[in-house]
Amino acid sequence: MTPAPQHITQLLNQWSNGDQAALDRLMPLVYAELRRMARRHMNQQRRGHTLQTTALIHEAYMRLAGDSGKQWENRTHFFGVAAKAMRCVLVDHARSRRSGKRGGAVRPVTLDEGIHTSGERMAGLIALDDALTDLARLHPRQCQVIELRFFAGLSVEETAAILKVSPDTVMRDWRAAKAWLERELNHGHDA
Repeated sequence: MTPAPQHITQLLNQWSNGDQAALDRLMPLVYAELRRMARRHMNQQRRGHTLQTTALIHEAYMRLAGDSGKQWENRTHFFGVAAKAMRCVLVDHARSRRSGKRGGAVRPVTLDEGIHTSGERMAGLIALDDALTDLARLHPRQCQVIELRFFAGLSVEETAAILKVSPDTVMRDWRAAKAWLERELNHGHDA
């Protein structure tokens, strides 16, 4: 049985107000969705990736659990933040794996409805993260759209609700951000 979104939001609010027991009650309710998100992330990684789906969920959980002062708007906001935490875990993992392998060529990453990478996926993930960091400085909302749609797998309507903009604005930001990221990633590869 799927829990009501209001129940999840209520637990998120209780957790934000310092009730750690609310987090313990929340996690079993959201675990299946977190697992789906983690699988989506892991499916984009190379075969034989040393980080497993369960480990990704647990690492993201540790980051979320450490953010008890966060004010959660609703369950969709929570899943957006969880997706960003998973992205950070994967990027940190990729950076640590590459730290001993300096000098490797970074291959381009194409951003579309899904991510398509060739060659070394860790390098592509790091390049994408660097480009998203740059995009966040220039166009914060466009970066949020990419994070929510691509990494969290949210719909246009869910993304619009979180960002408090129209679905048309989300689609404009989505197209602009994708084009900007493609230019950045291709330029970085050519440089």
